[in-house]
Amino acid sequence: MDASAYRMVVSTEKDFVAASAVADRLVTDWLAGKRYDTSVLDDGRNTLAPNVTLDRDADSGRHGAHTRWRLRESLGGATGSWETTLTVRAGASGTDARTWVQLDVENRPETSGRRPTTALKPRLADPLLKELQARDGLADVRPSAAVIEPDDLDEVIEELCDAKRRLPIVVASVPYNTDAEEWTERVVDRAFRQLPGMAVLYVLSNEARVAFNQEMEFHPVYGGGIRTYLPGVDPAWQSDAQRHPVMSRATLESNLGRAAGILSTLPRRLAVRSPLPPALDTLPPPRLRPRLAEHGSELARLREENQSLYTYLDESEQEREAQAREISALRHERKEAEDRVDDLTVDYDEQYAELQQARRQIRALQTHLERAGRYEEAYAPAAEDTGYPGTFAELVDRMGGFEHLVFTGDEKVTRELDDQAVSNWVEMAWDGLLALQDYAEASASGGAAGDFRAWCKNPPAGTHPFSPRKAIMKESETVRNNTRWHKERVFPVPQEVDPAGKVFMEAHLRVGSGNTVSPRLHFHDDTPRTGRVYIGYIGPHLTNTRT
Repeated sequence: MDASAYRMVVSTEKDFVAASAVADRLVTDWLAGKRYDTSVLDDGRNTLAPNVTLDRDADSGRHGAHTRWRLRESLGGATGSWETTLTVRAGASGTDARTWVQLDVENRPETSGRRPTTALKPRLADPLLKELQARDGLADVRPSAAVIEPDDLDEVIEELCDAKRRLPIVVASVPYNTDAEEWTERVVDRAFRQLPGMAVLYVLSNEARVAFNQEMEFHPVYGGGIRTYLPGVDPAWQSDAQRHPVMSRATLESNLGRAAGILSTLPRRLAVRSPLPPALDTLPPPRLRPRLAEHGSELARLREENQSLYTYLDESEQEREAQAREISALRHERKEAEDRVDDLTVDYDEQYAELQQARRQIRALQTHLERAGRYEEAYAPAAEDTGYPGTFAELVDRMGGFEHLVFTGDEKVTRELDDQAVSNWVEMAWDGLLALQDYAEASASGGAAGDFRAWCKNPPAGTHPFSPRKAIMKESETVRNNTRWHKERVFPVPQEVDPAGKVFMEAHLRVGSGNTVSPRLHFHDDTPRTGRVYIGYIGPHLTNTRT
């Protein structure tokens, strides 16, 4: 299934018969609301309107019971056809008493090679969630966000840490001194509008915010932000925080429509790409046969059968194309994952070598001090003040202290990194700035041979080191030739640098990696003329082939 599709996979404690009856009634009401003829809905294929069919199949064999409805709407136009499939499935084994419910909506383009249209949350989703009292692990999956009050904290923390959880849990916070009901209605409900069925939704009340963030020390959400907690949360592991992206209040309020689209991207991708529960994964494909006319001549019957077979062939071709698109997307994702693994492996090897070298040097210095009889100095704890800024906001405030660096970027974007930053990102960015300052100073006086990456490969004694693997001097041809991606990397500079007042800054530093933010620092080296390096951007990774 393409990542543009909508998929809801939940369970219910209702037995299969009761859940199927509820689903059957809701499907009928839903179809009637679309003004389709629902007077007779039999097993097999039902024609509801021109180019609109409903396939219904059911089975209660030894592999488990299921009921399935599949609506195909070919309404013409460039968008092609839409397919909505609802499945109710009994548990895979006697030990699994749950009934599973799966709702899929996807677009099938009419033109080969055309990208499918993104499926919005279907109207059928909300009543299914409500009437089936849908669940995901320990959590209720509701059609709208529930408010977390202080008495709910233990239960919510348990849901976050539930090992059987499949869906992300999205938690919105209410800004300080803001009415929770008004904020939820004006901002949160609109930001969450595409998420029901794909995520568990909460709004953190003002009364519960402090205690929640104390419990989730390394994974907080505050200031009107929204955090998406993926399955497998470990509240005690600081590095785990980077897996769970945060959206700031500023991003929400600047463009709620865009924010809603961004929030739905990760849950949508997880819903489509995550393995199905065993009960649904073993579901046999539908094997429908055309329902032939009971009256009329033999020739008319054969014509109708022939037309039905052509229809099934067309549907099979659409299915084959959809599967080909999915296979292609999965291959790209696998390649990107392999590339990331390679990058992380090299980073690990490099950092381990640096760590071992630092340990050897420390041990040599300690031995030297021991022989000099200076035992207390040899093993004295390191000073607490490292000189690093504590936040990106502080980093921006201290940029003016660099003689050869000029920050021309959007301070707001950089400061917002504090809502979603991992602890070492600020330090990594500061290390990069220190190294850039050393390079710019040397380059301005003619003492640097080559570009910044060459400098990093062989830094002179007494200068600040920075990994050359994290210094990228050119973007890929794909990024450079993509008009939108190229434009994203055009940042302001003084007119003495370029009369247009802006330049394409493809050189950048990899400040962080491992989650959806992966911040970057883009710069323009103008040391041969003005003796300055211009920092045009410090913020989340810009769009490329991997983002």
